[in-house]
Amino acid sequence: MDYERLTEVMRRLALEAGDRIMDFYGAAGVEVRAKDDESPVTAADEAADALIAEGLRAAFPDVPLVTEEQADTHAQEIDTFLIVDPLDGTKEFVKRRGDFTVNIAYVEHGLPVRGVVYAPARKRLFYTTATGRALEETTDDRGAHDPETVGETRRIAVATPDNAALRVVASKSHRDAETDAYIARYEVADTKSAGSSLKFCLLATGEADLYPRLGRTMEWDTAAGHAVLAGAGGAVVRFDDHTQLTYGKPGFANPFFIAYAPGVALVGS
Repeated sequence: MDYERLTEVMRRLALEAGDRIMDFYGAAGVEVRAKDDESPVTAADEAADALIAEGLRAAFPDVPLVTEEQADTHAQEIDTFLIVDPLDGTKEFVKRRGDFTVNIAYVEHGLPVRGVVYAPARKRLFYTTATGRALEETTDDRGAHDPETVGETRRIAVATPDNAALRVVASKSHRDAETDAYIARYEVADTKSAGSSLKFCLLATGEADLYPRLGRTMEWDTAAGHAVLAGAGGAVVRFDDHTQLTYGKPGFANPFFIAYAPGVALVGS
């Protein structure tokens, strides 16, 4: 893989897709439909997906593509591929809460090695460089990100956690009693809620230390955020045995997992 080219293409497509999504975000009466798995989908999801899929297939025609909105890509048995969630956090989008993202990642031999997470309503852009380091790119003088020109960036890194005063982030739309019970097993100084892949990015920037997910997710929900977190020095492990979370699993479904900054003393499941 040409990682320089990959970084440029993923960044540009994420920004272009974010612009397309924001066209719908500002419109009244966005129709919400239920997919076969009962998850919500809108025209914004589909428009962003079409843009990203076309761009990735044109740039990397020999690399398999998995995308949430194209069910015919979900039966592949692969361990190296591009994976997309064009609008992660559809519920946040519909409720106009802003915590939704565009996720694009490259998985190599079962691990997400490069990724981009763009939160267009929050104007926050996170991605890995060609060498795998994680960055956040700030907006330009117009308060925007230019798809064609990279703006000012800063390297991001996980915090050194204090196990007597951990900062925990959890799902805004999917938090439950089981998650709260697990969090209660730690010494917690602060707990915040966030939507979509922003939770991974809060760990990557050192704004949180621990993100447990005891609920259903798919690989397209996590791969890009996982890549950014890994590029910032963080880790994602399975909840059951604390082994590394891998990708290319049957149906691209995830088990429960824990994302964290190294130094957090994980408790058993």
